[in-house]
Amino acid sequence: MTQTIAPRVRTLVLLLLAAACALLAGAGPASAHAAVTGSDPGQGAVVQEAPARISLTFSEQVALSDDSLRVLDPDGKRVDTAEPSNVSGTTYAVGLKPGLPDGTYTVAYQVVSADSHPVAGAYTFSIGAPSKTSATVSQQATDDGVVGWLYGTGRYVSYAGFIVMAGGAAFVLACWRRGSGVRPVQRFVVSGWLALTAATLALLLLRGSYTGSGRVADVFDLSLLGQVLETKTGAALVSRLLLLAAAALFISVLFGAYDKREDPQEKRDLTFGLAIGGVVVAAGLAASWAMSEHASVGLQAAVSMPVDVVHLLAVAAWLGGLGALLVALYRAPADTPVDASAVRNFSRVAFGSVLALIATGTYQSWRQLGSWSAFTDTRYGQLLLAKIALVVVLVGVAWISRRWTGRLVEAVPASAERELARVGAGADASGATDADADASGDDRTGTGTGRDADEQPAPEPDSPGPDDTESDEADPADTERAAQLARQRAARDTARQKQLRDADPNRFGLRRSVLAEAGIAVVLLAVTTVLTQTEPGRTEQEAKAAASSSAAASADAGASGALTLNMPFDTGGEDGKGIVTVDLDPARVGDNEMHVYVERPNGRAFDIPEVKVDFTLKAKDIGPLPVTPDHIATGHWSANGVQIPMAGDWQVDVTVRTSDIDEVTVSKNAQIG
Repeated sequence: MTQTIAPRVRTLVLLLLAAACALLAGAGPASAHAAVTGSDPGQGAVVQEAPARISLTFSEQVALSDDSLRVLDPDGKRVDTAEPSNVSGTTYAVGLKPGLPDGTYTVAYQVVSADSHPVAGAYTFSIGAPSKTSATVSQQATDDGVVGWLYGTGRYVSYAGFIVMAGGAAFVLACWRRGSGVRPVQRFVVSGWLALTAATLALLLLRGSYTGSGRVADVFDLSLLGQVLETKTGAALVSRLLLLAAAALFISVLFGAYDKREDPQEKRDLTFGLAIGGVVVAAGLAASWAMSEHASVGLQAAVSMPVDVVHLLAVAAWLGGLGALLVALYRAPADTPVDASAVRNFSRVAFGSVLALIATGTYQSWRQLGSWSAFTDTRYGQLLLAKIALVVVLVGVAWISRRWTGRLVEAVPASAERELARVGAGADASGATDADADASGDDRTGTGTGRDADEQPAPEPDSPGPDDTESDEADPADTERAAQLARQRAARDTARQKQLRDADPNRFGLRRSVLAEAGIAVVLLAVTTVLTQTEPGRTEQEAKAAASSSAAASADAGASGALTLNMPFDTGGEDGKGIVTVDLDPARVGDNEMHVYVERPNGRAFDIPEVKVDFTLKAKDIGPLPVTPDHIATGHWSANGVQIPMAGDWQVDVTVRTSDIDEVTVSKNAQIG
């Protein structure tokens, strides 16, 4: 039966792994975890005088380097003068060179958010009037490239390694202590330790390039590594390596001295000691994530970090124990099968883990989202919904596994038990009979004559015979033959026991349900990894609200469309009466298109010698800013690139000249920008 389902099992595992890889590959670059909520000068602003510095305000504190804030002139040359500094709270600034000429300037920033993720971007502002600019800033974030992909893979492997190592060890101690001597289970736990150690070292090397240039060549830059060690993330990774040394000692005792201990009291004492030590080491490893990622920043960080540790330990106990159970069900030797009590014990552990996950996950969801709308309006919320759905499916499959566990009262049917007993009891007698038969049969390897021992001629009386010692020794060929037969019998008996054990439909059903659980767990871990690299919903919504507030005037102007002003005029001369209409589109800060129409009172367009327009913002003492439109058609003038430097209540003055001596200026106020 196992031979017929083996291809299906392998196919299912490959499909699940492919789905997990596809999810990771399609996740796209991680969103920034600290967002820009304000700047001075603002995005697209036009200022009349060059500012002494530029400043950026983020949604949370960030880490700066010498090149974190750069300002480039229209030719692409740097015009900032000093290292960036923290002005106040979450506002950071860099000074500018004096006497900057008019034109468009580019501000590029690249910082590291408090939860360890790189944040990069750029925007422009203008002095005097906008201009063409040759400054180019890469739109590719440092986490969107080879180094970013390697770093994301390292994060996934580190999570998986911790879950396998911690959960597998917990399964052995809490559910199936006989498993400490089972080789496949040992290899499973050790592989988790190796994966976590290798991933941690890789993350430590990749970190400098990941938060800096993003170049592969910088991965082995020792100066960058020194800078990383001074950061919070670097300290967390080093702490993780030190704790992994303690974890190696724990694993060696668990699969060494603990397995060999036979005295019940001593084994109980060692179990208690290993349990305490294992929890301490596992909690410390979990804290290395909590102290450097989402949980360490934002709302209620002092509460969030312990909650995050409990959440990660519960995930490890559930999913890691599930993986160990799967390995034991499929790879455990026939003489050490997983019994129903071990599965029941794990079922209780998994149930407790699910309760812990519900409690801690609810708190973390509230903390990271902040509102119900964030579930659907933010990428973090959408990923969280996917994670919740996977957990619900996983719990459903686990319930099916519990049903199979209830049916697995005995490892094999009664008839199979009798057969196993017969096989075990008859092994020695059968072995002796076979050995005698082999010893009395042909032994061409030993004699090379093909005759029985009774047919061998006796030595001649005068011929020198073997001494007494040689006659008592067994023929080496016979000994080797007997050992080979013993190995064959043992392999045959083991195969027969495994076949009888696998014939149990309850065990077969349990295997399939646990395999399905493990497959879902692989995808769940992929979603969780992407989730930890995504900007929390609360932060994303706060950043959007702040950005919307800072650009409210521009947004309102864009929403309202063109501004139209109708102003009657009378120059006093012949044909001196009419209506001048000014259309400004889109009537916001920056470039605008202006059209001027002149009509008689009856609505007919007519030409006049000259039309001029001035814009004045008296509240800020800006202007008048003159604009002389070009004549396009009868009664129609136009001007492109009309610059409105800032939002406000602007006075629009239109000078109309109907003859060489007859002219008048009419005015009207309007909210622009």
